[in-house]
Amino acid sequence: MPRVVDVVRAVIAPLTRTRLFRRVGPVALPPIERFLSVVSGGRVQLSGLLVPSLVLHTTGAHSGEPREAALMYTPDGAGRAIVAGTNFAGGRHPAWTANLLAHPDAAITVRGTWMPVRASLIEAAERDAIWARIERQWPGYRAYERDSGRIVRLFRLQPVREETSTAGMVGA
Repeated sequence: MPRVVDVVRAVIAPLTRTRLFRRVGPVALPPIERFLSVVSGGRVQLSGLLVPSLVLHTTGAHSGEPREAALMYTPDGAGRAIVAGTNFAGGRHPAWTANLLAHPDAAITVRGTWMPVRASLIEAAERDAIWARIERQWPGYRAYERDSGRIVRLFRLQPVREETSTAGMVGA
């Protein structure tokens, strides 16, 4: 029997692929996510009500400044997370993906818990299997890649021990 959250996802997922959502989402969601993060101490995210969500803490690829992005993630076992740089099907890669390419040592906050991670770009041979895993969680999500006209960058975020991950990491 499907869980309530699975039914809600199946209803909402198609709405997130509409032109209206792709126009409004990138403008409206980040401030809402920031507000919820502040009032909940980082424990609640709007997107987290439907899918596993995290805040990615990176170092700017060009600026070297701390950056944050609220993202959906897909669990990948052993504490790992997969994130996809869909950018609401936009034609350009989101900035956080360039940040991870330049500085793979980063951190995430999940339900208020901060942890250091190392990002690795998922290779071509693994992409279809990873997309299938992501779409089991959020049906039709790969349509963002098709509609964007670019190959979406997929990253695996691997937790690392804090003392070995401080070089180049936000807050280090």
